[in-house]
Amino acid sequence: MSEKNNKKKKKNSQMIIRINDEERAQFIALCEDLDTSAAREVRHFIREFIAKHGDQ
Repeated sequence: MSEKNNKKKKKNSQMIIRINDEERAQFIALCEDLDTSAAREVRHFIREFIAKHGDQ
């Protein structure tokens, strides 16, 4: 395994959210259009949110 892979944090937790079916479908479609995954975008949002609000 490369050194870079060893430094990544293991994804070992799950979050379940309830959203409107139409919003979910739109989000998934947009992610596909942008060649990304919904999970990746949600993780990105969470990291940015923590960075912005974490030390308040």
